Amino acid sequence: MGGVGEPGEGSARPAAPLPTLRWEQIRQHNLPGDKWLVIERRVYDISRWAQRHPGGSRLIGHHGAEDATDAFRAFHQDLNFVRKFLQPLLIGELAPEEPSQDGPQDAQLVKDFRALRQAAEDMELFEAKPAFFALLLGHILAMEVLAWLIIYLFGPGWVPSTLAALVLATSQAQCWCLQHDLGHTSVFRKSQWNHVAQQFVMGQLKGFSAHWWNFRHFQHHAKPNIFHKDPDVTVAPVFLLGESSVEYGKKKRRYLPYNHQHLYFFLIGPPLLTLVNFEVENLAYMLVCMRWTDLLWATSFYSRFFLCYVPFYGVPGALLLFVAVRVLESHWFVWITQMNHIPKEIGHEKHRDWASSQLAATCNVEPSLFIDWFSGHLNFQIEHHLFPTMPRHNYRRVAPLVKALCAKHGLNYEVKPFLTALVDIIGSLKKSGDVWLEAYLHQ
Repeated sequence: MGGVGEPGEGSARPAAPLPTLRWEQIRQHNLPGDKWLVIERRVYDISRWAQRHPGGSRLIGHHGAEDATDAFRAFHQDLNFVRKFLQPLLIGELAPEEPSQDGPQDAQLVKDFRALRQAAEDMELFEAKPAFFALLLGHILAMEVLAWLIIYLFGPGWVPSTLAALVLATSQAQCWCLQHDLGHTSVFRKSQWNHVAQQFVMGQLKGFSAHWWNFRHFQHHAKPNIFHKDPDVTVAPVFLLGESSVEYGKKKRRYLPYNHQHLYFFLIGPPLLTLVNFEVENLAYMLVCMRWTDLLWATSFYSRFFLCYVPFYGVPGALLLFVAVRVLESHWFVWITQMNHIPKEIGHEKHRDWASSQLAATCNVEPSLFIDWFSGHLNFQIEHHLFPTMPRHNYRRVAPLVKALCAKHGLNYEVKPFLTALVDIIGSLKKSGDVWLEAYLHQ
């Protein structure tokens, strides 16, 4: 949810006792321009301030009229610092007889999850190992140099070019992972250092906007697999997922043959996401939101890439190499990021507690040294979603605690073999397409 404006901005907290509010009052304030939320039993009016929220108004707005305590703790490093910025927005507190969470949520689960988080903090699992991330950056830079050396030493033939493209695609894939770590502020103690480093990795090494990525990705973490809140699953009308299949079928909507979406997925999904969708959306975001610094970083990537390879290939050949690298990394990105989410529950807002909502939308993939590296530790998707600011090298250590919590409360802690997880993406697309067709034909 990011940081906030200036500390002490606005009126100070009144000395008089705070007004007490009930959930039925709070629920009325979840409209555009009228948003309240609850953090640690205190009620905040974020209506005007949401537009200035560094994480974006959508992100914080997704928690309107809800208990956002666990989301608040999940997204911020220095809680005491951020609480100072919340003071001007404070308008009341929950009445003593009101539960901390609205709706039929399991209070004991919430309590146990918070105890688990405290245990992880006591075990120093939120402390990063600088050498680990330095090694990651080092091997990314080494691959960039290696790819150029291959062409320099062996010439721009098909074999050297193919090898160089594979090395560059691997480097780009690992850049996604490293900038992801930095975006979640899980590398450096100070948030600002993470943001600067992310701009370098995302901008200079990849050619994308760090702010664009964070804008999308934090929404995904706040409300995973929730339509109109998680950009990663709001992909209709190109693909139908989960509950959208039934809705489109009942309303007789047929923009594409969705019963065959598991087949055309191979044509317009993995090959084109990074090359087309991300490139266009990223550029539009930088221009519309006037992120000129990000645009300069992205320009530096393209300048470096073409200065390195135009002397060997000419402009058309360098463009072809760029497209090849983007297509290869796009395949990696789609399969690795979606194997943990698409096969899970996808639908509308259920107003679950933090732990339940994350577990319903994520699953893990069996770990190994190779899979851990290859996936950027996203095979520990459950742990990552529960604790997004935790350095990834500590997921293995916190996993047993998470399993114990799930066993105690009857939650599904799902772990799959790697190939099964990939195949399940296609199976889920086919299932959703079949559901659409049945609803379409029988309505």
